[in-house]
Amino acid sequence: MSDAWDLADAAAERAGVSLRPLTTVEDVEALLAVERAVWGEEALTPSEMVIALAESGNVPLGAFEGRELVAFVLGWAGVNQWDGLHVHSHQLGALPDHRHRGVGYALKLAQRAQALDAGVGLIRWTFDPLVSRNAWFNLVKLGAIADRFLPNYYGRMTDELNRGDRSDRLLVRWDLDREPRGAAVARGEEVLSREGDAAGSPRPVRPASPSGGRALIRIPREYHALRTRDPTLARAWREATGIAFERCFDAGLVVDGFTEDSTYVLVAAGS
Repeated sequence: MSDAWDLADAAAERAGVSLRPLTTVEDVEALLAVERAVWGEEALTPSEMVIALAESGNVPLGAFEGRELVAFVLGWAGVNQWDGLHVHSHQLGALPDHRHRGVGYALKLAQRAQALDAGVGLIRWTFDPLVSRNAWFNLVKLGAIADRFLPNYYGRMTDELNRGDRSDRLLVRWDLDREPRGAAVARGEEVLSREGDAAGSPRPVRPASPSGGRALIRIPREYHALRTRDPTLARAWREATGIAFERCFDAGLVVDGFTEDSTYVLVAAGS
């Protein structure tokens, strides 16, 4: 067994789950049940598509507690002019009572091992830049970077998590030989700041344009709670972060880290 699989299995053991490929029709039905619990009925992947992906070598991976599937990760091989051959990771979902326990981390390490077995060294995916916990997981725990901002990437979405919101996304680049760096230090020019109640309902300060090679974009800690409590303020954050990220990426910066107080650190690409 490779070191990559050893790392994944050790993480799974710490999370209290076991990992295995999802290859049967029954596995796919269980995957869809987790999808339904996470995103609702509007976001279900056609079962025949999951089966076809598995048959073509893009086998989903599942995390089991006993015989129950509690989480999964689904992706496929992709190729484009920028990255060449890579894996696009489309979904990582866990039942509500199995989140924040290390299950997702174990699945990402398993996806990494699966990619390395296939001779692939890069995994890509997208995430909402206003969801702090996802930024922490992707940028700090896994050690990825984000090198593109994709405004309203999916258009109008109808699932329970994203309904009624603009689908802005950051595109993650996870080079599988890159070591995680830990939490970043908030050092640089503040392109987007917070004012007011930082813990509850902070307001975005008008976004600026970066003038150097290091910039900071601050976001609310709990955007989904803010969106429920104050939709107008949430829309203001969506607009402000979109402007800030576009200006930073246009200036040649990439997201290289995330701090404990929900601040993105952007640096010059290649630095």
